[in-house]
Amino acid sequence: MRTKILITIATVVAMLGLSSPAQAIVNGEADNGEHPFVGELLFYVPDAVDSRFTDPGSWYTCSGTLVSPTVVVTAGHCAYGIGEDGEPTTGSGGNDVWINFSEVPDFSSFPSSADYIPDRNEQRYLDRKASLNADPAWLEATAYAHPRYDDALFYLHDLGVLVLDEPVESDKYGQLPDEGLLNTLEKQKSKLIFEAVGYGLEGSKLNSSFGGDTRRKAQQRLVNLKGVGGAGGGISAKFSNNRGKNTTGGTCFGDSGGPIFRGDSTTIVAVTSYGISPTCSDGTGGYRLDQADDLRFLATFGVTP
Repeated sequence: MRTKILITIATVVAMLGLSSPAQAIVNGEADNGEHPFVGELLFYVPDAVDSRFTDPGSWYTCSGTLVSPTVVVTAGHCAYGIGEDGEPTTGSGGNDVWINFSEVPDFSSFPSSADYIPDRNEQRYLDRKASLNADPAWLEATAYAHPRYDDALFYLHDLGVLVLDEPVESDKYGQLPDEGLLNTLEKQKSKLIFEAVGYGLEGSKLNSSFGGDTRRKAQQRLVNLKGVGGAGGGISAKFSNNRGKNTTGGTCFGDSGGPIFRGDSTTIVAVTSYGISPTCSDGTGGYRLDQADDLRFLATFGVTP
């Protein structure tokens, strides 16, 4: 889930009984450098409403995984509707998106919204863009959502890609799964552990939240392939969000697009897509990457299992 969400997504989520699409690590533990190829996205959607301002334009964060020197895998709702130099797009191809692979990204020079409320939203965009472009830790990219992604039914094709302007060399990269991998693993689910990684909140209550903007990880179990709340059955997988034997937590607001790895491997079986509780306690909906149409989409960017 994004840390802020679009009204169209929020409406569908409410109808389905889901929480907003954009989660973060609850409980869990610090990543401690285990996944330096997982980063935090920061992006601008020019036609999204920020109620504090008289004109549209809103900023969001998500998570994503470097799968090659120039390609990042994330959720579709983290790659859709992003602006192109501040102007609306048709859904894909926006360049108002940056990613930072620091374990704790530095926001100290990022202009605060308070200085621009209520009628200087355009200047806020210009100043924030200049700040990000001046900081070498924030890498510019162009975003592409799955060609069948629909913002009103985000969970059906919730896959997105960032193409970085400049390559990033890493000792390790995320790996794509073989087609149908989760189907073969479902029979062993009681014995398997999966690991979610992201930059989201560490806790959320109805009137308060804490944490965020720090890379964390949590061990989870696969619950089923029916999706959370029955949404996206066969397309989404449900993972546990509770602590238990060999599990340490789950995801919450801000982890959207972050990887869910098979155990301690670098194989991404799913990306965090949605949940069903405002307190991030009732499970993670992971959008599966082991499906034929998703692997074909990713192959157009030169990445394959």
